[in-house]
Amino acid sequence: MHFKKIVGKKVYLSPRSVEDALKYTEWLNNYEIAKYIQYHTKILGVEGEQEYLTKADGYNLAIVDLETDELIGSIGLHHVNVIDRTAELGIFIGDEDHLSHGYGSEAIMLFLDYAFNFLNLNNIMLKTYSFNKRAQKAYEKCGFKTFGVWKNSHYAEGEYADIIYMNIMKDEFNKQK
Repeated sequence: MHFKKIVGKKVYLSPRSVEDALKYTEWLNNYEIAKYIQYHTKILGVEGEQEYLTKADGYNLAIVDLETDELIGSIGLHHVNVIDRTAELGIFIGDEDHLSHGYGSEAIMLFLDYAFNFLNLNNIMLKTYSFNKRAQKAYEKCGFKTFGVWKNSHYAEGEYADIIYMNIMKDEFNKQK
């Protein structure tokens, strides 16, 4: 069951539910999804995902299709520092039918508004792989800018890739919003 905590035009963000553990486990064990979010080397079981969802804090939300009420992904904040007012954003769209249609970008914008204007954060960063062009395009669309590149720092499928660091500040977000 999902609750319309933060509502947009295409998606709404809901507290995550233990009932969704099977769907999350399916996505996180799908190499084509997991390779973009640092889960490609992990083997996850439903019980472990249920335990994770039970312990997860309020900064992690489900992304749900507004029209169908179908779970399509997850978005959250990690490494939240209330003194420095910083955090790291993590997001993934697990339902491949919802990729490249603006669902992720809208979820990011809704979540950034929450993070900046309700949690009073000031600087949110994220990491993405150099081969994840789709995500980079979405992040730039939402106002994120690259501030660093860690060369050859990710190894997968016999090749090295860069990790790209991006961030957005509260004032930048509110100007574009």
